[in-house]
Amino acid sequence: MTDPQQQQPSEEEVRAALEEQLKHLTVDDMLIESAVSLVNLGGRRAGLAPGTEDERDLEQLRRAVEAVRALLPLLEQGKHADQLGPLRDALARLQMAYAQGAGQPQPERPPEAPKEQEKPEGPGPAQKSGKLWIPGQ
Repeated sequence: MTDPQQQQPSEEEVRAALEEQLKHLTVDDMLIESAVSLVNLGGRRAGLAPGTEDERDLEQLRRAVEAVRALLPLLEQGKHADQLGPLRDALARLQMAYAQGAGQPQPERPPEAPKEQEKPEGPGPAQKSGKLWIPGQ
């Protein structure tokens, strides 16, 4: 139970605490956090966690996989390079989930109305030049 007499930190105190955290934060820390967040979100978009089946979105899963793969070379050069095993394992699981999901039939969407393509009158530029071979002509 919290004490009602206890005061909430002032805006200045919150700002000072944030500034102190930022002093110690590195780009490598942000890269690994970003990669982990993308893996977690990718898992949800893969529908892997119980209760997330309705969140399945293969395009979002694909983008999460691509983003983590793009971050890996940077992470391999940084201070977290020795901690990437679990991240690589999770990425491999997401890639498998994507491959399995991409091989399954997707829910049908209503067909789009066909777009009418206008055909130009007469021969095109390549045919006019005589450089285009057309069978039977």
